[in-house]
Amino acid sequence: MINVKFIGGAKKSFPSEQLQIDKSDIPIRELIDLLLELQPPNMPKLDTENILIAVNGSDSSAMNGRSTRIQNNDLVSIIPLIHGGSSKKINFVILKKNIQITEIKGQKTIDIKFLDNLRTKYPKIQLQAISSNFVLNEYHLQKILSISLESAKKNILLSNKLETDILMRFALTNQVSDAIREAGIKPKTNFILIAIGNKKSLNSLYLDMSPLSTNLFSKKNNIFLKRHFDITKKQFDSVYSKNSLADILVEKAAILL
Repeated sequence: MINVKFIGGAKKSFPSEQLQIDKSDIPIRELIDLLLELQPPNMPKLDTENILIAVNGSDSSAMNGRSTRIQNNDLVSIIPLIHGGSSKKINFVILKKNIQITEIKGQKTIDIKFLDNLRTKYPKIQLQAISSNFVLNEYHLQKILSISLESAKKNILLSNKLETDILMRFALTNQVSDAIREAGIKPKTNFILIAIGNKKSLNSLYLDMSPLSTNLFSKKNNIFLKRHFDITKKQFDSVYSKNSLADILVEKAAILL
Protein backbone atom coordinates (compact mmCIF):
# COMPACT_ATOMS: atom_id res chain seq x y z
CA MET A 1 0.00 0.00 0.00
CA ILE A 2 1.32 3.43 -0.98
CA ASN A 3 0.09 6.58 0.75
CA VAL A 4 -0.18 9.66 -1.48
CA LYS A 5 -0.60 13.15 -0.03
CA PHE A 6 -1.52 16.18 -2.16
CA ILE A 7 -0.19 19.57 -1.07
CA GLY A 8 -1.16 23.10 -2.13
CA GLY A 9 -2.73 23.39 -5.57
CA ALA A 10 -2.46 19.63 -6.16
CA LYS A 11 -5.39 19.17 -3.77
CA LYS A 12 -7.68 20.73 -6.39
CA SER A 13 -7.15 17.75 -8.71
CA PHE A 14 -8.55 15.09 -6.35
CA PRO A 15 -11.60 14.86 -4.08
CA SER A 16 -9.43 13.93 -1.09
CA GLU A 17 -6.12 15.30 0.20
CA GLN A 18 -4.82 11.76 0.62
CA LEU A 19 -5.12 8.54 -1.34
CA GLN A 20 -4.07 4.97 -0.71
CA ILE A 21 -2.84 3.04 -3.73
CA ASP A 22 -2.93 -0.73 -3.50
CA LYS A 23 0.52 -1.15 -5.04
CA SER A 24 4.14 -1.39 -3.90
CA ASP A 25 7.64 -1.61 -5.37
CA ILE A 26 6.76 0.53 -8.39
CA PRO A 27 8.64 3.50 -9.90
CA ILE A 28 7.32 7.02 -9.49
CA ARG A 29 6.50 7.27 -13.19
CA GLU A 30 4.09 4.33 -12.82
CA LEU A 31 2.47 5.95 -9.79
CA ILE A 32 1.92 9.14 -11.78
CA ASP A 33 0.19 7.17 -14.53
CA LEU A 34 -2.06 5.55 -11.89
CA LEU A 35 -2.93 8.92 -10.38
CA LEU A 36 -3.92 10.31 -13.78
CA GLU A 37 -6.17 7.28 -14.31
CA LEU A 38 -7.79 7.76 -10.89
CA GLN A 39 -8.34 11.49 -11.33
CA PRO A 40 -12.03 12.45 -11.71
CA PRO A 41 -12.76 13.96 -15.16
CA ASN A 42 -14.56 16.97 -13.68
CA MET A 43 -11.54 18.22 -11.68
CA PRO A 44 -8.49 20.28 -12.83
CA LYS A 45 -5.86 18.08 -14.43
CA LEU A 46 -2.74 17.50 -12.35
CA ASP A 47 0.25 19.16 -14.06
CA THR A 48 2.71 16.28 -13.74
CA GLU A 49 5.54 18.25 -15.38
CA ASN A 50 5.61 20.96 -12.71
CA ILE A 51 5.51 19.03 -9.46
CA LEU A 52 8.03 18.10 -6.82
CA ILE A 53 7.60 14.50 -5.68
CA ALA A 54 8.88 13.65 -2.21
CA VAL A 55 9.18 10.12 -0.84
CA ASN A 56 9.07 10.02 2.96
CA GLY A 57 10.08 13.69 3.00
CA SER A 58 12.99 13.43 0.53
CA ASP A 59 12.88 14.96 -2.95
CA SER A 60 12.90 12.17 -5.52
CA SER A 61 15.04 14.26 -7.92
CA ALA A 62 17.90 13.87 -5.45
CA MET A 63 17.46 10.08 -5.65
CA ASN A 64 16.65 8.35 -8.94
CA GLY A 65 14.13 10.85 -10.22
CA ARG A 66 11.00 9.26 -11.62
CA SER A 67 12.73 5.90 -11.63
CA THR A 68 12.76 5.99 -7.80
CA ARG A 69 10.93 2.91 -6.56
CA ILE A 70 8.20 3.28 -3.95
CA GLN A 71 7.86 0.59 -1.33
CA ASN A 72 5.02 -0.59 0.89
CA ASN A 73 3.81 2.06 3.39
CA ASP A 74 5.90 4.84 1.80
CA LEU A 75 4.42 8.35 1.95
CA VAL A 76 4.56 10.14 -1.41
CA SER A 77 3.90 13.90 -1.33
CA ILE A 78 2.85 15.70 -4.52
CA ILE A 79 3.84 19.37 -4.35
CA PRO A 80 3.18 21.88 -7.17
CA LEU A 81 6.19 24.04 -7.98
CA ILE A 82 4.03 27.01 -8.89
CA HIS A 83 1.89 28.24 -6.04
CA GLY A 84 0.79 31.18 -3.92
CA GLY A 85 2.86 34.27 -3.18
CA SER A 86 3.44 37.74 -4.54
CA SER A 87 5.44 38.36 -7.69
CA LYS A 88 8.23 39.78 -5.52
CA LYS A 89 8.39 36.88 -3.06
CA ILE A 90 8.04 33.11 -3.07
CA ASN A 91 7.79 30.97 0.06
CA PHE A 92 7.87 27.19 0.12
CA VAL A 93 9.07 24.26 2.22
CA ILE A 94 11.61 21.58 1.30
CA LEU A 95 12.57 18.85 3.77
CA LYS A 96 10.79 20.80 6.51
CA LYS A 97 12.95 23.88 5.83
CA ASN A 98 11.18 27.22 5.33
CA ILE A 99 12.59 28.97 2.26
CA GLN A 100 11.99 32.49 1.01
CA ILE A 101 13.01 33.80 -2.41
CA THR A 102 13.28 37.43 -3.48
CA GLU A 103 15.05 39.13 -6.36
CA ILE A 104 17.15 42.19 -5.55
CA LYS A 105 17.78 44.99 -8.03
CA GLY A 106 21.39 45.30 -9.08
CA GLN A 107 23.02 48.50 -7.86
CA LYS A 108 26.52 49.94 -8.05
CA THR A 109 26.81 49.99 -4.27
CA ILE A 110 25.70 46.36 -3.73
CA ASP A 111 28.48 43.75 -3.66
CA ILE A 112 29.54 40.74 -1.59
CA LYS A 113 29.74 42.91 1.55
CA PHE A 114 25.98 43.37 1.26
CA LEU A 115 25.48 39.64 1.84
CA ASP A 116 28.01 39.55 4.69
CA ASN A 117 26.18 42.39 6.42
CA LEU A 118 22.83 40.62 6.00
CA ARG A 119 24.25 37.45 7.56
CA THR A 120 25.44 39.48 10.54
CA LYS A 121 22.06 41.17 10.90
CA TYR A 122 20.09 37.90 10.54
CA PRO A 123 22.21 35.20 12.24
CA LYS A 124 19.28 32.76 12.42
CA ILE A 125 18.86 32.72 8.63
CA GLN A 126 21.02 30.85 6.11
CA LEU A 127 21.52 33.23 3.19
CA GLN A 128 22.90 32.88 -0.31
CA ALA A 129 22.76 35.13 -3.35
CA ILE A 130 22.82 33.87 -6.94
CA SER A 131 23.20 36.11 -9.97
CA SER A 132 19.80 36.22 -11.67
CA ASN A 133 21.54 35.23 -14.90
CA PHE A 134 22.06 31.74 -13.47
CA VAL A 135 18.48 31.05 -12.28
CA LEU A 136 16.12 30.07 -15.07
CA ASN A 137 12.79 29.91 -13.25
CA GLU A 138 11.09 28.69 -10.06
CA TYR A 139 11.18 25.07 -11.21
CA HIS A 140 14.97 25.23 -11.70
CA LEU A 141 15.41 27.04 -8.38
CA GLN A 142 13.45 24.56 -6.29
CA LYS A 143 15.06 21.52 -7.89
CA ILE A 144 18.59 22.79 -7.16
CA LEU A 145 17.66 23.66 -3.58
CA SER A 146 16.18 20.19 -3.14
CA ILE A 147 19.47 18.62 -4.24
CA SER A 148 21.52 20.79 -1.89
CA LEU A 149 19.23 20.21 1.09
CA GLU A 150 19.16 16.46 0.45
CA SER A 151 22.97 16.49 0.21
CA ALA A 152 23.17 18.32 3.54
CA LYS A 153 20.88 15.72 5.11
CA LYS A 154 23.12 12.92 3.84
CA ASN A 155 26.32 14.81 4.74
CA ILE A 156 27.60 14.79 1.15
CA LEU A 157 27.79 18.53 0.44
CA LEU A 158 30.21 19.78 -2.20
CA SER A 159 31.58 22.15 0.43
CA ASN A 160 31.41 22.39 4.21
CA LYS A 161 28.48 24.82 4.05
CA LEU A 162 25.00 24.46 2.56
CA GLU A 163 25.12 28.01 1.23
CA THR A 164 28.31 27.31 -0.74
CA ASP A 165 26.90 24.05 -2.09
CA ILE A 166 23.88 25.95 -3.45
CA LEU A 167 26.08 28.50 -5.24
CA MET A 168 28.29 25.77 -6.74
CA ARG A 169 25.31 23.84 -8.11
CA PHE A 170 23.86 26.89 -9.84
CA ALA A 171 27.29 27.68 -11.30
CA LEU A 172 27.77 23.98 -12.24
CA THR A 173 31.30 23.84 -10.84
CA ASN A 174 33.05 22.09 -7.96
CA GLN A 175 35.45 25.00 -7.53
CA VAL A 176 34.31 27.53 -4.93
CA SER A 177 36.32 30.40 -6.44
CA ASP A 178 34.83 29.76 -9.89
CA ALA A 179 31.30 29.64 -8.43
CA ILE A 180 31.77 32.99 -6.66
CA ARG A 181 33.27 34.62 -9.75
CA GLU A 182 30.64 33.29 -12.17
CA ALA A 183 27.37 33.20 -10.22
CA GLY A 184 27.98 35.36 -7.16
CA ILE A 185 26.88 38.93 -6.48
CA LYS A 186 28.11 41.54 -8.95
CA PRO A 187 27.48 45.30 -8.84
CA LYS A 188 24.66 46.47 -11.14
CA THR A 189 23.43 42.88 -11.68
CA ASN A 190 20.16 41.55 -10.23
CA PHE A 191 20.47 38.58 -7.92
CA ILE A 192 18.20 36.01 -6.34
CA LEU A 193 18.32 36.10 -2.54
CA ILE A 194 17.75 32.65 -1.01
CA ALA A 195 16.85 32.64 2.69
CA ILE A 196 16.33 29.57 4.88
CA GLY A 197 15.05 30.00 8.42
CA ASN A 198 12.01 30.37 10.67
CA LYS A 199 8.96 32.22 9.38
CA LYS A 200 9.28 35.16 11.77
CA SER A 201 12.86 35.90 10.75
CA LEU A 202 12.02 35.46 7.06
CA ASN A 203 9.15 37.96 7.34
CA SER A 204 11.49 40.49 8.98
CA LEU A 205 14.02 39.97 6.20
CA TYR A 206 11.40 40.52 3.52
CA LEU A 207 10.22 43.78 5.07
CA ASP A 208 13.86 44.89 5.13
CA MET A 209 14.52 43.85 1.51
CA SER A 210 11.21 44.92 -0.01
CA PRO A 211 12.38 48.42 -1.09
CA LEU A 212 15.28 46.80 -2.99
CA SER A 213 13.29 43.96 -4.54
CA THR A 214 11.90 43.56 -8.04
CA ASN A 215 9.58 41.10 -9.79
CA LEU A 216 10.99 37.59 -9.78
CA PHE A 217 12.28 35.95 -12.97
CA SER A 218 11.36 38.94 -15.12
CA LYS A 219 14.47 38.49 -17.27
CA LYS A 220 14.46 35.63 -19.79
CA ASN A 221 17.94 34.12 -19.60
CA ASN A 222 17.58 30.78 -21.37
CA ILE A 223 19.83 31.89 -24.25
CA PHE A 224 22.55 32.98 -21.81
CA LEU A 225 22.40 29.66 -19.92
CA LYS A 226 22.55 27.56 -23.09
CA ARG A 227 25.61 29.45 -24.31
CA HIS A 228 27.38 29.67 -20.95
CA PHE A 229 27.08 25.95 -20.26
CA ASP A 230 27.53 24.86 -23.90
CA ILE A 231 24.16 23.12 -24.07
CA THR A 232 23.66 21.94 -27.64
CA LYS A 233 20.42 21.68 -29.58
CA LYS A 234 20.91 17.90 -29.61
CA GLN A 235 21.06 17.82 -25.80
CA PHE A 236 18.05 20.09 -25.53
CA ASP A 237 15.95 18.10 -28.00
CA SER A 238 16.77 14.81 -26.25
CA VAL A 239 14.86 15.87 -23.11
CA TYR A 240 11.09 15.46 -23.38
CA SER A 241 9.79 17.91 -20.81
CA LYS A 242 8.07 21.27 -20.50
CA ASN A 243 11.21 22.36 -18.66
CA SER A 244 13.90 20.80 -20.84
CA LEU A 245 16.60 23.37 -20.14
CA ALA A 246 15.94 23.38 -16.40
CA ASP A 247 16.03 19.56 -16.31
CA ILE A 248 19.40 19.53 -18.09
CA LEU A 249 20.81 22.07 -15.62
CA VAL A 250 19.44 20.14 -12.66
CA GLU A 251 20.89 16.87 -13.94
CA LYS A 252 24.32 18.48 -14.33
CA ALA A 253 24.07 19.98 -10.84
CA ALA A 254 23.11 16.65 -9.30
CA ILE A 255 26.24 14.83 -10.51
CA LEU A 256 28.86 17.41 -9.51
CA LEU A 257 31.72 15.79 -7.62
